[in-house]
Amino acid sequence: MGSVSAGGAGSSAVGGSSLVVWRILSALLLVAMGGIHLFLVFEWADGLLGVLFVLNAIGGLILAIGMLVGRFLPLVSVLSLVFMAGTLLGLILALTVGLFGITETMSGQLVSTTLIVESIGIIVLAVTTILAFRNQRAG
Repeated sequence: MGSVSAGGAGSSAVGGSSLVVWRILSALLLVAMGGIHLFLVFEWADGLLGVLFVLNAIGGLILAIGMLVGRFLPLVSVLSLVFMAGTLLGLILALTVGLFGITETMSGQLVSTTLIVESIGIIVLAVTTILAFRNQRAG
């Protein structure tokens, strides 16, 4: 009598609360990524790279706020996923062939931390994106 089927109203409430958790995790990882880049500006990044790192920090913060606000969530989550993947790709290029004339090594400041944060961020943002699109279709 009090049970709800898997497709009933109760499942959308559970799915909605799950999406909130994924949105918060996404926002935290975006802020962490931006924070790493901002920290590096104060430590050693200057010139064009410093400007790009500051823009990265600002972009991460704006996208994190978008994740928490939740308006246009599918769009914000896709943009966040592409943004995070782009920063990870930039680091991988700097580690392998160089990027903007800069080469990086695994022993560089926060390189391994950045690889971990951005890799986890991509996974979390991918899940958030899938849930956001499912939620949009259901609602």
